[in-house]
Amino acid sequence: MPVSGSPTVRRRRLAAELRRLRESTGMTAGEVGQDLRWSKAKVSRYELARGGLKPTEVARLLEFYGVQGDQRDLLLGLAQEAAEKGWWDGYSDVLTEGHLSFIGLEAEATKIQEWQINVVPGLLQTEAYAREILTGYNEVADISPKQIERRLETRLFRQQLLTRDQPLEFDALLDESVLYRRRGDRSLMQAQLRRLAVVSELPNVSIRLLPFDTHHALAVDGFAILKFGAGPSETFSPADGAHGAMLHDVVSVEHLSNELYIEGDYDINQFNLAFSRIAEMSLSPEQSRERILGVASQV
Repeated sequence: MPVSGSPTVRRRRLAAELRRLRESTGMTAGEVGQDLRWSKAKVSRYELARGGLKPTEVARLLEFYGVQGDQRDLLLGLAQEAAEKGWWDGYSDVLTEGHLSFIGLEAEATKIQEWQINVVPGLLQTEAYAREILTGYNEVADISPKQIERRLETRLFRQQLLTRDQPLEFDALLDESVLYRRRGDRSLMQAQLRRLAVVSELPNVSIRLLPFDTHHALAVDGFAILKFGAGPSETFSPADGAHGAMLHDVVSVEHLSNELYIEGDYDINQFNLAFSRIAEMSLSPEQSRERILGVASQV
């Protein structure tokens, strides 16, 4: 099952470029809509990547903005890719819109920084541990065994991000309590902790523990910061009229049944600072691996 490339991110990159092109004309969304006989809401939806971006209508926008040549071809190609389906869309029957969006963003992130206080991050879970977590949702919702297995499939597919040709850089900070929070029986926990130790040796994965005995005044729930590389339009120079559709960081905060996304610059900066502060207080990757193996031998 392929996990690289994401129509979700293509839509966001294209939306950012369409917004930049409009702003370069000095026109408002309402003025563009009026000239194209579209509603202001439709132009805004395209610039916010809400809903599908039809290639034929993207072509009309590019013509209106005077985009020609290679830049036009690249952006139309981006529109075609944005209209495709990601593998995760096949699981829309068991995943919420928020979770589908998260997987779409995760699929093309170049780096993820995750802080967890309650559970092993999904990308690092064993199959048995993940099944135990997913089964636990039965305490608050009616989830069939088939739904659990399909959700489990998506979690295992996502883990390929860590070992693909250009692997995701994953930096995980875990509260030490995660190691002691019993999920399933003793053998399940031992296997999960040993898995953490093994995965932590991958060159693109860093796992650090925040110890119990560390003075920790910053109280913040778990979150993940998704970071993205340069978009396709950044192959153009400013002289070509494209400054690039660089995607800003996205913060995901997981709730019981969905995901909350935070994208404002001020808020994202706060999460970046929080992650840096927790990282400063955490053990080194080597010290963390040693402690994880120590706990694994005792559970």
